[in-house]
Amino acid sequence: MNRILGQSPQITHLLRTLPMIAASDVSVLIFGETGTGKELFAHALHSESGRKSKPLTIINCSALQLDNIEADLFGRCNAEGVIEYRGRLLAADGGTVFLDEVNALPLTIQAKILRFLEVGECQLQGSHKLHTADVRILAASSTPLQQEVTEGRFRADLFYRLQVVPIVLPMLKERGGDINILLHHFGHEFSANNAVVRYSKTAEHCLLTYAWPGNVRELINFCQRMALLNPGKLLQPEDLPAEMMPEHAADQHAFILPPTGINLAQVELDLIEQALEQAAGNRSKAARLLGISRDTLLYRMQKYSL
Repeated sequence: MNRILGQSPQITHLLRTLPMIAASDVSVLIFGETGTGKELFAHALHSESGRKSKPLTIINCSALQLDNIEADLFGRCNAEGVIEYRGRLLAADGGTVFLDEVNALPLTIQAKILRFLEVGECQLQGSHKLHTADVRILAASSTPLQQEVTEGRFRADLFYRLQVVPIVLPMLKERGGDINILLHHFGHEFSANNAVVRYSKTAEHCLLTYAWPGNVRELINFCQRMALLNPGKLLQPEDLPAEMMPEHAADQHAFILPPTGINLAQVELDLIEQALEQAAGNRSKAARLLGISRDTLLYRMQKYSL
């Protein structure tokens, strides 16, 4: 469950550059849709770094309680200036901190995070003394932060300080033959002492052409469900979830590929621009026109620098 699996060009490139990124102490900003493996990649970076003997501290920024966020992250002192509670950033001294969904941090805390990133120091609640810690910061977002900066919800200086090394994780449907590799791996992993689930050619075709909107996380959950409910069975299309059945699959030729071929990236860009124009710039409406989530639209807008 903790290995990055795949042989697609995107994953191969990431695996090739991972040791070089891990060896450095620079900040890394990981972009990717929900379920693409951002936390898994953070674990890989930490485990190959010089800080691997120390813990990796994972902080889900979207789950932090707003009324206690400063003390939770940095800590709190009593009236005499003695530390009563060492926040998670200070407690991670010598290790690595992964700020998941960093876009959820309120602007007031973003300023303190920026200071901590720049000089490794912060001021705890109840004290005027500065406290320091040596921590490497990894961050992740499923929302394009450049768009958040443009709309005033994220500090530009923190954005640029975090993305010394930006990493973009591909969606599962963009990873070609990796789907088969993952199905085989997790099929065996979840089979336990039972026979492994198998797929007929037609069922396999459904899975390979399915869009996997939940990405690798959705595939893992699917494999676990199939192993539990159908141990050792040769699955047919009718055994698959309804959304994966042929009538829902992506190969029903809603678009006919011309014999001369197309520039897929250009077609995608053109459709996004048309949707935004029809929606008068309303991103939620444009996403509905394209049949995707707003986060997916924002992700692809960043991909094409829109």
